[in-house]
Amino acid sequence: MATFWSPYLVQAKQVDSNGGLYNLYLDEFDEKWTTQIKEFDYVIINAAQWFFRPIVFYEKQKIVGCQYCSSENVTHLTGRFGYRKAFRTAFKAIIGLENFKGITFLRTLAPSHFENGVWDKGGNCIRTKPFKSNETKLEGYNFDLRKIQLEEFKIAKKKAKKKGLKFMLLDTTQAMLLRPDGHPNKYGHLPKENVANDCVHWCLPGPIDSWSDFLLEMLKTESVRSTGKKRLHL
Repeated sequence: MATFWSPYLVQAKQVDSNGGLYNLYLDEFDEKWTTQIKEFDYVIINAAQWFFRPIVFYEKQKIVGCQYCSSENVTHLTGRFGYRKAFRTAFKAIIGLENFKGITFLRTLAPSHFENGVWDKGGNCIRTKPFKSNETKLEGYNFDLRKIQLEEFKIAKKKAKKKGLKFMLLDTTQAMLLRPDGHPNKYGHLPKENVANDCVHWCLPGPIDSWSDFLLEMLKTESVRSTGKKRLHL
């Protein structure tokens, strides 16, 4: 078992530690993980929130645009542009791996729950119980990112199938959408620290423990399909 930190899935370089500016090479594999998974039985990938930082987008080693930058002679793009390209490249890397026989899971995004302002303008998440299914809906950038994920996953799944590879969707979005009570908020840091409330990450233990349950159920079901053996009740 291994975890690889690759918040953009593709090759990235931080060029300004103060402002958080990143160069993102949308057509280049991030070899920190793509060179390590050839013998893995299962690979789970996901990315989301980092795509809303200041970014300069590159393709073929040339600047194609930027997000939250002040350059007048550069096309201004959004994180959605980079998000689609990054997933496309990540899927391409997996499908192109020689001798890779594992199953790839796309874990869909887990929405943030900022209310009363955005993350850097006093937004918080003070709710203490889950939403009911009719009390909220996926919208805004969360809706857009999930849509991009599903579109690129569908394309990649078809390509993978031609090579005898299996792609599966670990869909956590709706379950997490209903859990505004599961974030650290102001309790994710020391009381006097001057940092934003955390309504992106999740408390541990917390709602994301259900992801393991979802994954285990999918693995058990897949095992039955591939072996034909009677399902185990674990």
